[in-house]
This record gives sequence, structure tokens and C-alpha cells, in this order.
Amino acid sequence: MSSKYDALVAREKKVLCQTYGRYPLAIEKALGARMTDLDGKEYVDLLAGIAVANLGHSHPELVQIMAEQAQELLHVSNLFYQPRQVELAEILLSTCACDRAFFCNSGAEANEAAIKLARRYMRTVRYKDAGEIITLSGSFHGRTLGTLTATGQGGRIKEGYEPLPTGFTTVPFGDIEALRAAVTQQTAAVLIEMVQGEGGVLPLPQDYATQVQELCREAGCLFMVDEVQTGLCRTGKFWAHQHYGLSPDVFTTSKALANGLPMGAMLCKEHVSKGFVPGSHATTFGGGGVLSAVAAKVIEIMKRDDLAGRARDLGQLAMDAFRKVQARHPQRISTVRGLGLMIGIELSAPGEKIHAELRARGFVCNLAHGKVLRLLPPLVIAAEDLLAFAAALDDILATDQN
Repeated sequence: MSSKYDALVAREKKVLCQTYGRYPLAIEKALGARMTDLDGKEYVDLLAGIAVANLGHSHPELVQIMAEQAQELLHVSNLFYQPRQVELAEILLSTCACDRAFFCNSGAEANEAAIKLARRYMRTVRYKDAGEIITLSGSFHGRTLGTLTATGQGGRIKEGYEPLPTGFTTVPFGDIEALRAAVTQQTAAVLIEMVQGEGGVLPLPQDYATQVQELCREAGCLFMVDEVQTGLCRTGKFWAHQHYGLSPDVFTTSKALANGLPMGAMLCKEHVSKGFVPGSHATTFGGGGVLSAVAAKVIEIMKRDDLAGRARDLGQLAMDAFRKVQARHPQRISTVRGLGLMIGIELSAPGEKIHAELRARGFVCNLAHGKVLRLLPPLVIAAEDLLAFAAALDDILATDQN
């Protein structure tokens, strides 16, 4: 590593809480699907800030509207009506079958809003003493105490945070009978991801997903979907639940909503929205002027440029290429799976060395659970970059037989 890198790391260790296991890489600037480190080396970005920069880095139209809106209105709080916030809600709701939106600052906060709404709706609208939230094993819903408890993973992610809140149950992924047995009169909602991202890019089986919605309808609890990572064209449709023909009562989004600015949203059906009344839930920064203007422009560009269709087509091209690599190295790659440009390449053994070699060759992706190469590239990435990654992986597997 260079002296610039070493100096930055030393400075950080003195001032920041050491909560991240960082890659040995310091990024100074980024444009489109490229990132540049402190020494000027360029990398193909196959992570997009963890499914955030769906339009790529420093998109010129977003830079322009950000600057223009900052000169008009930055922040006044949610004590006031704001035209940009209403415009965003209108264009966002036009992409789905929900009727109301609540804006916040992150995916975790969006999921907290969904959990709170489910509980309050049951008690104040349905007059039913139901507060339990059921989630799936392997899921990830955030790092607040509530969403951490909802997350269906154990280990270090929850270690040391006990006592965790009550009212959450986790059932095995894909097991409809286990879910059926867990749903009771005290169940307020079932919360699922259509594709588990942090869980290793695991799409839900179609039959199972359909049965989950049907079970919720039969039981009278809410069907909720976490689209924080899968939403906004990532999977080849605007929302991942649209692949499955489902209509959630509540769903959440964040990450790509403002393409890098901190924003989240909880969307819901009209009847469910009645669970919230003035003063029952709030946020200081959610849906401010600049955030709303940028997010509205993000959605406008996604629709105009058919980025859902692009993600679908490029995702198929990429997975075809990765499966050819798998066919040449069947002992090294166990599975290639995904939806659109949300792709997981599961290696047969721990992949730290392969991940590091890919980075050395100029490709940045994620390594989930120690052996799943997780790809979440900008939706504007060139096909040539995806094919180049496939060629690099092929070469690494052919060269390194360990």
C-alpha cells in the first residue's frame, strides 16, 4: 500500500469507532461505474455502494438538481408542507400498488416504520392485540435494536446487544409449514425479502412467496416486504415483488432511492396507513427538499431510461457468462444465482484469496458469508465490464488451484 493510504488509515484509527472491517482500499472519487483510489488506480465498481448508486456515481443530472434545489430549500423540517416531498410521493407511488408514503433517512428506519405501523394498525384500527413480527432465517432488516432483532441471523451481528426487544419470531427460509405453525392471533405481520441480499443473494421460490401472501390474507395479518436492497429496478422490475405477482400491504425501500444521499421510504395501502395519525411517528430530516428533489429525479431517469429492462437484460448476460465459468470450474463454483443485476456466485470453499485477487485486478465486489461473491453493480454499467469480470474470475480460478 502507498504512504497516502497508510497515513489515512493511521488517522482514521485515532478518530473513528472501529465498527467496520474495511477492504484495504481508500476511494477518493467515482464516476459512473468506476472508482479511483488515492493513488489514481481505477476500479470497476460491482458493488455500487451496496446497491445504492443504481444510476452510477456522480450522475450529471443528479448533481445539477442537487445544486439547484440546495439554493431554493435545503431543510425546514416536517412541520411544514413541502412541494418537493409531495412530488416525490406522487412519482414513487406511481411505480407500485401502494397508496401512501412515509419518508425517513435509511432502510433500517423504513423497516422500523413498517414494524411500528403494523403494530399500531392492529391495535388502533383493527382493535386486535397483535404485535408479533415474523421474519425468515438468513434475513437482514437493519441494525437498530428493533430491526436487528427482526434480522434472521445470529453470530456477531447480535452479540452483546442483549436484552433484545420482544415480539419477533424467526422461521426457516422457504418452509411454509413452519410459517403456518408460527402465525397466531398475536401476529401483526410477516416481513420478508424477495431476494435475501446479506443472506447471500437467495431469491425466494415463487410458490413459497405466493403462499406467504395467501397465508397472511387468511390469518388477517399484514404481508410486508423489505425492498431496501432489491428495489428501484435492481432485479429487472421496478420492485422485486412485481416478479412474483404479489401486492404487499406494506413495503420498504432506501439504498438507491436518492442514489447516495441518505433516504428511505415506507409505502403502504390506504387502509393500513390509518394506523398512523399526527404525532404517532415522525422524523426530523426525512423527505427534505434536496433529498426529495434528487429522489424524484432518480425515479424519473429510471423510468425514462428503462433501467429495469436494462438490469434484466444485463443480469441475464452476466449470469450466462458466470455459468460458463462455473461449467469450466465445477469444483470451484457451486452455484450462480440471482435476479437482474443482483447476483451471487457461491464458491465451493472460502473465497478471501479470490476476492483479494479480483480487487488487485481492478474489480470491486462484495464477499458475503466468506464465500459468496455478491455483485450489485450500477445499473448503467457497460456489458463489457461484466464480461471482463467473468474473464478475470475464470483466469484466477484456472491459475490458482488452491
